[in-house]
Amino acid sequence: DRRHEGRAQAFLGVNFSGFSPQSLLRRIDEIGSAKRPFVYLCTPNVDHMVRLDKEPVLCDFYENAWANVNDSRILETLADLSGLSLPACPGSDLTQALFETSIDPAEPVVVIGGIEEVIETVRARYGLTDLRWHAPPFGLRTNPEAMAEAAAFVAANPARFTFLCVGSPQQEMLARVIQQQGQAVGIGLCVGASIDFLSGNRKRAPQWMQQARLEWLFRLLDEPQKLWRRYLVEGPKIFRIWLAWRKRR
Repeated sequence: DRRHEGRAQAFLGVNFSGFSPQSLLRRIDEIGSAKRPFVYLCTPNVDHMVRLDKEPVLCDFYENAWANVNDSRILETLADLSGLSLPACPGSDLTQALFETSIDPAEPVVVIGGIEEVIETVRARYGLTDLRWHAPPFGLRTNPEAMAEAAAFVAANPARFTFLCVGSPQQEMLARVIQQQGQAVGIGLCVGASIDFLSGNRKRAPQWMQQARLEWLFRLLDEPQKLWRRYLVEGPKIFRIWLAWRKRR
C-alpha cells in the first residue's frame, strides 16, 4: 500500500522511514527527476547510532533529512524485537541499483569523495560520460572552507543524484550545508563507502553472510586494522543504548 510507504517510526532517537528497498528506489528516482530544491537521504547504521548517543548535537542532520533509512541488519533485528518494522535498505545496494537501473550514462552524476582510481573504474564500468567528481581533503568536519567548497561544487553541477561519500558524520553535515544554502537541486545520498563497493575496490560480504547479519564480520576480517575498533569496541555499545531506550519507552 503506497499510502504507508516510508511512514516514519522513532527508534533510538531517530525517525526512520520504513521503505522497502524497492519502494525507496522508486521514490528516489521520482525525487531526483523532479529537479526540485535539494533534499538528502541518510542511511544510519550501528556506527551512526553509537555516535549519536555520544554526540546528540548531530541529531539535527538526521532530523532535517528527507528520510532516514536503516542501513543495518543488526538495527533491523533490534527494531523487530521492539515491535517495529525497519527493513534494512543498505546504502550500497541502493547505490548499485541506481547505477544499474536509473542512471542514464549520458546524464550528469555528481560524486563527492572517493579516490581517482575508484571514480575512473565506476566511470568505465557504467559508461558514464558526465561524471562530475570532487575530492575534499581529509578532516572535512573541522574545515569550514573545504565544506563550503564542496557545497559550492554541488550547487554548480546540478544533477538528479549527488552521491556524498565522505564518511559519517561529514557527509550528513555537508548535505545539511547544501540544503541550507538553497542553491542545489536533486537528491543527495549519504552512502559512505558505496562507491568503493561499486568499483570493486572493496568487497561486499557474500549474500548468505548478509542474510545471516554477519556483514560486519566479513568487513572486520577484510580490514581488521582499520575496523577492529568500530566493530569490537564501539559497535557492541548499541545493545546498551537499545536497552536504555527500551526502558525509557
